[in-house]
Order: sequence, then C-alpha cells, then structure tokens
Amino acid sequence: MSIVLIKELMIKNVHTIGPEEKIALARLKLLRHGIGALPVIDNDKKLLGILTLRDIEFVGSDVMNLPINNLMTKDDLVTVTETMTLTQVADIMIKTGFQRIPVVDAEGRLVGLVTQSVVIRSFRALFK
Repeated sequence: MSIVLIKELMIKNVHTIGPEEKIALARLKLLRHGIGALPVIDNDKKLLGILTLRDIEFVGSDVMNLPINNLMTKDDLVTVTETMTLTQVADIMIKTGFQRIPVVDAEGRLVGLVTQSVVIRSFRALFK
C-alpha cells in the first residue's frame, strides 16, 4: 500500500463560522449545506474550536441566540496536519471516535477538514 498524505485527500473548501455568530446561524449553515460540523475560526483563519450539529441538538432551542463560543468545543481540540498519512488520521479517528477532524498548519490556521467519509473512500480506493 502506498503512503497517502492528508493534503491529497482533505476537503479544502471548508464551511466555517466565527465565534461571535449566533448558534441559530450555525444550525442554519449546517442544515443548508448538509454538513455535520463547522470549524470556528478567527479573522486570520486560526482554528478556535468546532461546533457540531449534535452539539446544537443536544442543548436544544433555548441557546439559539447565544454566540457560538458559548457552545463550541475549544478545549483539547483534536487536529491533524497536511503531512500526516491516511493511516495516522484513521488511527486518530478510531482512538477518539471523531468523524471530522480539522487540518491545521504550523500556526494553527485551518487549511482543510478530514471526514470519516473521506477516509473510508480513500481506503476503499486503495484496496480496489
């Protein structure tokens, strides 16, 4: 099996949101684009956190007018880099149970996103 780097597979055009936007807007973006998570970034594209549709559904409608930074996961963020291999990222997904992992550069700026679907499709293509 050849070595496949994440930079070859990652989603580069990632839907994102800012930390001061309302949770209601995040929910709308998630549903409109049919995605499960939004990386939360600042004006310099530095990754601050991640917000999932599951997070929003878990807390219910009472928080829709609060800023995203009240609900986003920001502590112990799991990220990967472009130079990691498909196998390394798959191992991280298995260990953490996360279905979506942001890809960041050396300065912590968001450069992409790896999803469970991307990983599965990539392994399938390798073993065809």
